[in-house]
Order: sequence, then structure tokens, then C-alpha cells
Amino acid sequence: MKSDKIIVSDTSYKSSDPYDLILSNISVVNLLNEEGIDAENIHDDSITSYYIDYYAGQYSNGNFSQFVWNSGWSPELNKMIGVGLKKIGAEKHLELFQEQCSKVERLQESELQKFLESEYFGPNKTRDGLKNDTFYSLDENITELHSQWLKEHPDLKVLTVDEMFSELEKWTGHIIDR
Repeated sequence: MKSDKIIVSDTSYKSSDPYDLILSNISVVNLLNEEGIDAENIHDDSITSYYIDYYAGQYSNGNFSQFVWNSGWSPELNKMIGVGLKKIGAEKHLELFQEQCSKVERLQESELQKFLESEYFGPNKTRDGLKNDTFYSLDENITELHSQWLKEHPDLKVLTVDEMFSELEKWTGHIIDR
């Protein structure tokens, strides 16, 4: 059964830190994955939010090349992230993402494969060519846009932590270890 709601905690919803709401969604997705619920059965935008954060985190921590290397360069994931960036209104981030994706797509398939199978650290021409520091200076806060999008999402369901567990237990059909 597919979820028709994005479930987050009331404390994350009320928090002054925009990342708390994103993190609450991530926690629910991770918990559902641990309980054996496939991504196909979780609300699409809950998964989209999860992967927007994955992308932003990878880029923030190690530049675009780290995202490419750690994600294994998945067309499905890239499409979801592109759609997600558009949904949250991160136009500048979307433009950069598309520009960086084009760089990867222009690589010879053998060069991309060699990069994905290589060690990330140490001398690496492909890694260095995929880096783009523009992300760090964009005049657009991806976290705030992402959080605001979640906060205003028509399928958002804000619950206390106890209510969240109760809802998720109904969905999974069993008691979840807390």
C-alpha cells in the first residue's frame, strides 16, 4: 500500500531551523526502509525530498564529483533530483545541476566508468574536471526552499512522535522498536 502522506514531527514543523523539517522526513524514510517498506510504497515527494537532501549534502561535503561518484551516476536518481529542484523552486540550483549533468554526459563512457570504479581521493583528472564551486556561492538557499516546499505541501501530515509511530506501525503492520 502506497502512502498518501508525507509524515513529519510537530517539533520539526515548528522549529526555527529549516533543516529540522527535512531531517524529520529523512528519518521517516530511513525508518520505513529499515522496516522493509520499498521506496515505491512511500509518498513520491517524500522520496524526492530525501534525494534532494542527498544531492545537496553530497555537493556541500565534496562537490559535484562526490555526488557523481557516491551515487554511481543513476539516470533515475538524476531525473528525480532535477524534478525535485524544480518543484522546490531552486531555479539556480537546477540550472547548475543541469550544467553539471551535461559535463558528465559529455564524458566518454569508459572515462565515466573508470572514474566510478577508481579511488575517489588521490590524483584524479575526471574528479577534478567535475568540480564546480558555484554551488557554494549561489544566491539561493536550497535548504530554506526545500523546507518551505515541504511545509506547504498539500500531503504533509504533522504528528507528534507518538502519533508518527502509531501511524507508521499501522502502515507496516507491526510494532516498531523505538
